[in-house]
Amino acid sequence: MSALRVLDFGSVSPVKSLAIWHGVADAMGAADDPVMTLSNPDAPYICVGFHQDVAQEVDEAWCAAEHMPVIRREAGGGAVLLDASHLFVHFIYPRQLAAGRAAALYPRFIAPLVETYRSLGVAAEYRALNDIHVDGRKIGGSAIAAIGEAVVFAGMILFDFDAERMARALRVPSEKFRDKLRTSLADYITSLCRELGTPPSRERVIETLLSHLSRTLDADPKRSEAREDERMAIERRAVSLLDPDWTHKRGRRAIAEGVKLMAGAALVEIDWKAPGGLLRLRALARDGVLVDLDLAGDFTCLPIDGPARLAAALHGLRLDSPDLPARIDHHIAALGLDMPGVGGGDLAAALISGVPEWAARAPLAPSP
Repeated sequence: MSALRVLDFGSVSPVKSLAIWHGVADAMGAADDPVMTLSNPDAPYICVGFHQDVAQEVDEAWCAAEHMPVIRREAGGGAVLLDASHLFVHFIYPRQLAAGRAAALYPRFIAPLVETYRSLGVAAEYRALNDIHVDGRKIGGSAIAAIGEAVVFAGMILFDFDAERMARALRVPSEKFRDKLRTSLADYITSLCRELGTPPSRERVIETLLSHLSRTLDADPKRSEAREDERMAIERRAVSLLDPDWTHKRGRRAIAEGVKLMAGAALVEIDWKAPGGLLRLRALARDGVLVDLDLAGDFTCLPIDGPARLAAALHGLRLDSPDLPARIDHHIAALGLDMPGVGGGDLAAALISGVPEWAARAPLAPSP
């Protein structure tokens, strides 16, 4: 059983909430004991992933007007709203004690969080690759980063979630898309407040988490204080994380790949030029299934309510079906729609091109 230093920083500024785990990782030596850090940001902010393009993914003007910082982390994943209702839990291990691929590390470090939720009365389950779910809703994501001599697992316990603020802070293609995003986030994200009504105290959650570490991580947790070199490294990170050159580092355009709501679920907006006109689709896909669809554009369809009826009929369609165009054509015919220049092949091509691969296929079976 390995010793595990537990550093509880309490309520801290947004930038310090990120600087803590970056700085502790910077200061970690190959022979150091593992560390678990705990903190809550004292104000809301948007945290963007390492590979993301802030200008494409965040409504920076709105965030500035709300005095809400936008800060990039040195870990992957998507943009997320973080605030005081998020208890950050970071496990920071020397590389030799956390060897292996991320697919194997995620279940190892997620296990104590799952057990904590369960002990608090929430029926949490691990969802590959890096999520925690409760009855089909996400209650926590995670990330893994390698920094210096350390491997960092970033997780959280979610007390509550502000879907309205997160939907407003993101840069999206249209206000209709934002409305759909808001309702989708509210549907797909849960929390201790939502599950229990009245959440347990922060201290109770932490004590429950600590009680599961010996079994799940083979770790002996001991509350401690940050070393001087760790405090200095945290201060340096607090400065560098606010550097505009770091914040606006060019990266991938996640909005072009859809907003990831949870493992396997994406909300996308697709423009597709068919011979009969422009198709505009807003699609919600999960695990290869078309969950929701809005269909608009400048094409012709008779009767006039045909697009809405067709969109409703396509709910539940498997996007990975090899005969997807024929299935859509079947629905068009069954509804008696006249759509000149628009057929199942056009709609299938639009969906296949616009829905990310990870949302357009069935989930991997969990490892035994």
